Amino acid sequence: MATRILSPLCSSIKKSLQSFGAQAYSTAPVSSFKASDVEITRTTNPAPKPEVSTLKFGHHFSDHMLEIDYTSTAGWGKPRICPVHNLSLHPAAKCLHYAVELFEGMKAFRGDDDRIRLFRPMENMQRMLRTSERSCLPLFDGRELVELIKKLISIDADWVPKSTTDCPSSMYIRPTSIGTEPQLGVSRSSSATLFVLIGPVGPYYPTGMAPVKLLADPKFVRAWPGGSGGFKMGSNYAPTMAVQNVAAEKGCQQVLWLFGDDHQLTEVGAMNLFTFWVNEQGEKELVTAPLNGLVLPGITRKSLLELSKKWGEFKVTERDYTMKEITKALNENRLLEMFGAGTACVVSPVEGVLYNGEMLKIPTMTNPYVTNRCMKELLDIQYGRTSSDWVEYLE
Repeated sequence: MATRILSPLCSSIKKSLQSFGAQAYSTAPVSSFKASDVEITRTTNPAPKPEVSTLKFGHHFSDHMLEIDYTSTAGWGKPRICPVHNLSLHPAAKCLHYAVELFEGMKAFRGDDDRIRLFRPMENMQRMLRTSERSCLPLFDGRELVELIKKLISIDADWVPKSTTDCPSSMYIRPTSIGTEPQLGVSRSSSATLFVLIGPVGPYYPTGMAPVKLLADPKFVRAWPGGSGGFKMGSNYAPTMAVQNVAAEKGCQQVLWLFGDDHQLTEVGAMNLFTFWVNEQGEKELVTAPLNGLVLPGITRKSLLELSKKWGEFKVTERDYTMKEITKALNENRLLEMFGAGTACVVSPVEGVLYNGEMLKIPTMTNPYVTNRCMKELLDIQYGRTSSDWVEYLE
């Protein structure tokens, strides 16, 4: 069924992409599916739900999924919510050969009031559309996808876990788009499938808020100017796994990705990185790398920047900074805290950086004021302990 062309939507999406500092990669008209057209098939064989205390990240999925097909000739088909099933792909599908695919990471939270909340879902939609354009995958109306995700979660609402202090938990949401055209050749895929999986998750790190050590080796590079490092696509992640193994062999839990001859700090693992210090002008400052294409525009990153600016207690800066500055600040006792931030882990404190053969001791846990406050205030919003327009209710 051909879908309606939405010219105003095209303009709206372009503005959203530009708000992330993206250039337009396509001028093709935008069509979209509609949440009101969804067809629902409920499972007749519901799976047993895991105990909250046993939840691991990414190991459990609910009974249902969302699936929407696209072709360049007919546009988007009707959305389908159906039992979770294996996908059927031709062996020549472009996603299998040229990584024509992308994904998002979102969460829904069962609050202390038992209401289910989505955290800033339209921010994820903007990023997904930006990555779709860079991947030459079809665009859509992000609001319609959010409404479909809400419908999917409402059907599997019993899968949204009740978080406890000992077992913090949530519902992880994984929207994914893949190119399915069965043709070998590096070109735009004429067909695609967008699907969404959801499932209950516990802490990303089994150790919770325990601080981590990082390997900072400049011979490994995650992203570069003009590349795809600022987009959420699977091709950015596969090449990092071998380096993660190197880090583990050296007693580190994550990789601190450096860039350039001056060893700029960019990301930590798959998270954005924040450093809290007293800068050389004597000011307390929270600094993170800028959105210059080398780091992902994280939703948690954006939220923590907005929160910390609202506090008004210290300077908040987005700029390039280097390992030379880090070591100098450490030697002068000016470096106070360092932490990663992302949807999966929320906040992850750093206690050490292995750099040039030396383990630099980061004093984050001596007095983790900013680290702990970032974690607490974000979780309070997500679980409904603090009122915020950053959340959308399921109802």
